[in-house]
Amino acid sequence: MLRSVFRCLRTNSVAGQRSMSQSSLAGKVAIITASTDGIGLAAAQALGKRGAHVVVSSRRQANVDQAVALLQSQSIQVTGTTCNVGKREDREKLVRMTLSQYGGIDILVSNAAVNPFFGNIMDSTEEVWDKILSVNVKSAFLMTKLVVPHMQRRGGGTVIFVSSVAGYQPMPALGPYSVSKTALLGLTQALTPELAQSNIRVNCVAPGVIRTRFSSALWQNEGIMEEFKKQLSIKRIGELEEVGGVIAFLCSEEASYITGETITVTGGMTCRL
Repeated sequence: MLRSVFRCLRTNSVAGQRSMSQSSLAGKVAIITASTDGIGLAAAQALGKRGAHVVVSSRRQANVDQAVALLQSQSIQVTGTTCNVGKREDREKLVRMTLSQYGGIDILVSNAAVNPFFGNIMDSTEEVWDKILSVNVKSAFLMTKLVVPHMQRRGGGTVIFVSSVAGYQPMPALGPYSVSKTALLGLTQALTPELAQSNIRVNCVAPGVIRTRFSSALWQNEGIMEEFKKQLSIKRIGELEEVGGVIAFLCSEEASYITGETITVTGGMTCRL
């Protein structure tokens, strides 16, 4: 009797693993902001390799062209356009182009962020705060507001905000940026119950120190990294694919009962508010 039960459990486990490995985002349409480099590009690759049609964007046409060519070389269905998410007309253009190209929107990965200031937070200016909060927080909400009606027409969708470990542990000299990343944790929570009524899930990813150009000042500095490693359980910096994979999981049916969560991708760094 027990042998039969164990055999059944093993069979179900293998079937579950097979189902997970064969899962895809085929037919889904994903907009990813700031996606020609770093975590945004890694998200585009992860979603595209699972069958999604990805729409990449950046402020510079040359970067868009380069990213589109790279993704096409990896057999990913992709289109792209320039977009400064801080500008209403650019946000609207991005959505219009996606609809004209693919007919709908299922996924938004809001990754765009700026940091024009490095130093003592008390030295930061009103202009710095306006810029950081406008791009990192307000534009994330306004992009969501633009795509939600189109997700509703498809019967639901997924929104992913890219925050940071700095949202939990403000980094020295990155005070305003860190505050903006904390705000995304709150935005996730605020949107979750309202959008759940439309079968739209809202989640957040908070990467730690990842090998990106944006964070190169940290991981290329041995002294800084030795201090960071003291806080890590996994004694290395993260790789882009490790963040892209988490984003793809949250967009998939395997995560269909997950909403309102922030997944930290930090190598075990303690994160709590």
